[in-house]
Amino acid sequence: MVKLYVVVSRKVFRTNAMTLRKFDCLANFVYSFDSVGCDKEAHRSCKIWVKVKAVTIVRVWVKLLQVHCIFRRYLENVLSKLKVAVIGQSTFASEVYKLLRKDGHKVVGVFTIPDRGNREDPLASTAAADSVPVFKVKAWRKQGKPLAEIVSKYKSLSADLNVLPFCSQFIPMDIINHPRLKSICYHPSLLPKHRGVSAINWTLILGDSEAGFSIFWADDGLDTGPVLLQQSCKVEHNDTVDSLYNRFLYPEGIKAMAKAVNMVADGTAPVIPQPDEGASYEPSLGKEELQMASILKNTSLIIKWDQPAPAVHNFIRGLDSTPGAWTMVNGEKVKLYGSQLWSKPEPDGVAVEVKGADSKGIVHPEGLLVPCKDGSMINVCRMLVDGHMIPAANYGRKKQDLEVIQLMDDEQEMLIALKSIWEGILNIRVEQNTDFFATGAGSMDVVRLVEEIKEKLKITVQNEDLFMATTFKEFGEAIVLKSRGETSKTEVQHSSIKLYVNNMDVSFPNQLFINGEFVDAESGTVLDSVNPTDESVICQVQRASKTDVNKAVQAAKVAFESGEWSKMSARDRGLIMYRLADLMEEHKEELATIESIDSGAVYTLALKTHVGMSVETWRYFAGWCDKIHGSTIPISHARPNKNLTFTKKEPIGLCGLVTPWNYPLMMLSWKMAACLAAGNTVVMKPAQVSPLTALKFAELSVKAGFPPGVINILPGTGSEAGNAIARHPDVRKLGFTGSTGVGQVIMRTCADSNLKKVSLELGGKSPLIIFDDCDLDRAVRMGKNGVFFNKGENCIAAGRLFVEASIHDEFVRRVVERTKKLVVGDPLKRDTQHGPQNHKEHLEKLVEFCAIGVKEGAKLECGGHRVNRAGYFFEPTVFTNVEDHMYIAREESFGPIMVISKFDTGDVDGVIRRANNTEFGLASGVFTKDINRALYVAEKIDAGTVFVNTYNKTDVAAPFGGFKQSGFGKDLGEEALNEYLKTKCVTLEY
Repeated sequence: MVKLYVVVSRKVFRTNAMTLRKFDCLANFVYSFDSVGCDKEAHRSCKIWVKVKAVTIVRVWVKLLQVHCIFRRYLENVLSKLKVAVIGQSTFASEVYKLLRKDGHKVVGVFTIPDRGNREDPLASTAAADSVPVFKVKAWRKQGKPLAEIVSKYKSLSADLNVLPFCSQFIPMDIINHPRLKSICYHPSLLPKHRGVSAINWTLILGDSEAGFSIFWADDGLDTGPVLLQQSCKVEHNDTVDSLYNRFLYPEGIKAMAKAVNMVADGTAPVIPQPDEGASYEPSLGKEELQMASILKNTSLIIKWDQPAPAVHNFIRGLDSTPGAWTMVNGEKVKLYGSQLWSKPEPDGVAVEVKGADSKGIVHPEGLLVPCKDGSMINVCRMLVDGHMIPAANYGRKKQDLEVIQLMDDEQEMLIALKSIWEGILNIRVEQNTDFFATGAGSMDVVRLVEEIKEKLKITVQNEDLFMATTFKEFGEAIVLKSRGETSKTEVQHSSIKLYVNNMDVSFPNQLFINGEFVDAESGTVLDSVNPTDESVICQVQRASKTDVNKAVQAAKVAFESGEWSKMSARDRGLIMYRLADLMEEHKEELATIESIDSGAVYTLALKTHVGMSVETWRYFAGWCDKIHGSTIPISHARPNKNLTFTKKEPIGLCGLVTPWNYPLMMLSWKMAACLAAGNTVVMKPAQVSPLTALKFAELSVKAGFPPGVINILPGTGSEAGNAIARHPDVRKLGFTGSTGVGQVIMRTCADSNLKKVSLELGGKSPLIIFDDCDLDRAVRMGKNGVFFNKGENCIAAGRLFVEASIHDEFVRRVVERTKKLVVGDPLKRDTQHGPQNHKEHLEKLVEFCAIGVKEGAKLECGGHRVNRAGYFFEPTVFTNVEDHMYIAREESFGPIMVISKFDTGDVDGVIRRANNTEFGLASGVFTKDINRALYVAEKIDAGTVFVNTYNKTDVAAPFGGFKQSGFGKDLGEEALNEYLKTKCVTLEY
């Protein structure tokens, strides 16, 4: 190659000389033509010929010069590449090795540690795959002298440079000094500070504000050689050994090692002696007893709690990865991990004794909170108790797992294979308490795990199966149970109400659902759940107080900010929602039965609408999870630079939901499905008189795989639990369905608390206009259903019918005839069309409503009274001759009461004015065969929904919501998502 370069160079130089001589000849030739005075045409032809020749000569010269430069650069590049020996271990060394080869250096050999069992060091595996010689050295010395055999093997490689990316062994100076360019080494501190093997730990323990690494020239001292390169980063308040390493020391250190080798190769690597000032050497923290140095009073007290919070925090996080800081909690020795300085208000929780602390610690949804000397507190996220790593928030709780699994021989083999899969992916030795994500695994690792289990174990798992069981022990048990067709973590122990009703066994919880668990109310108070069919008490349900709301909000906040829900991809969240929909469909008969006995809904209607539409809602919004996105926006550029502006749709955060009693499960689903699809977490209060299907739903949500804290269900009163949710400063959005009066109170409360976003679906007095050209039979049938559907307990019920005078009497005759035929009775009987009203107070209001109508002069055509039987039954009722000023024409009954008014034939604008003369604007309807008139009415009616030649036709894809005092905001459809999202605008300049 060198010989070829020399030949080409000589050719270029010879060509240069020849080119100059040829230019001289051409110049003389042209001059001779000028001097003899030849004709102009000949002179012009001569000049053209000369120009062509000149251009040709120049092109040849340029080409040869380019070839010369290319060969020169190539040769310089080849000569600058080094023969490198890599001495070290771990993925860090493996990644450095890859970069060196990528940069063109030749790795002549790799020296690393021996295999640990069947696990080969990553550096050895990577090098072996490239057919690079690998030497697994157990020891370089014996009795203080280098092992001649090892030294001989090393010297045979003729390396130019030793690179020590991460090396735990003591390398003899014979090896260090042998290459012509010596040896460079990586150290995770800013030398001369923190020499020694526990440098990262001591950086945190001593409270350094800055961390970093050094690449230095190895000498015979301990991390004392001259510095070649250093890089630093800021230590964040809650950095741990792992976070500091993963965030900076690992990725930047790998790149810096490759950069340092290139600097050595091209002769620009500096040699900067380490100063004596600021130098420190701290002992290894690999042994537990060394933790106690200068900090402990005695061996039973590890962490000294009578220090300021920052000092305690630094100590714990400095020992976070290994070996862990010890303390005594409730008399048992535990290790603490994941320390954070606490700046939020003191939460509610369970008090525990922490030896040495001035006051008790608090176990709460975010961990274990411990007070320190300065009055501040630190929070730890994880604890090692009896050799098991647990979330600190779970400390002291009774284990809710199944009993210890007795493994069959084939299942033990399955766990061995599973461990091999984990180790192959994580490239570490896997123990029972190894946490998949704590090792730094990411989304692609999850995909690989799922696929390898499917391929090798023939078991199908989902991403969320790992999210719910992140340690090897937990995940292994889940896999064994899955292979048996059983479940593990998808069952939560709780007190259960079991009934035999509707020819089936049904069961449901009766406790509060907070942070993935069913728990009793703090106050111990309960609510009676009454069956409206016979007025019997079905059961007692725990009643949430403000304290319970605080706990649920705290759990939901943690789940949103740092829980598994916040880490999942949108598509994975959608899969969980799909699974929930499948479970609801699987339990649809049970859900419909519970809804029927708790709210009085006719079973067949509950099956089709209450439950059926709920299932459809969850499936619809599950499909939206991974389709929520922003947009790019063209804006004026800040010349000469350019700008890029885009928007992001982000979840609001923690949302509160308060739902009504008329469709307990469906109203929960309408709001919560959109809320969760957007990525939020939720605290929900069902109606105090009908909470049972909400609690059954909570049970199914655990089986579906929702992480703890995402869904919290709190039965209780509106004045206590509902008000606490509306007032809570950590709730960022409130969705409410109920009466206009309560909606006004909620809106004021939300404004006064933290100006939280609100959506309200309130009362209605929906007009239904029937023109004389309609299909009368259809209008009668639809009008009747529009009023009496779900016993009239329907927010969009046709609250007032306007019938054109020419058909008024016939319409009344037919509708009264049909109304009297309605079968009123036990909602669980299949022939029942009309069940009991939801609760006693509502029944009494309906009786009073009818009495007022009669008193004001309206004609009672049928009904108007309570049915003479047990239960909250009310006769389907029809009023005619209703004038606009009457109470029953203006106010919502929310019951099975049809209010009919007559309007003059042909007076379209007049009836529209009458229909709009209300503060409500939820829904409306029109029956006519004239499409122009239908569209005209639809345009002029001031309501959020208009039905034409139909009524009550709602769909999960169609937005639902009202105008005026019927509220604002939408349920259902794409628009519902916007109620639970916020738009962020980002502008870049480049």
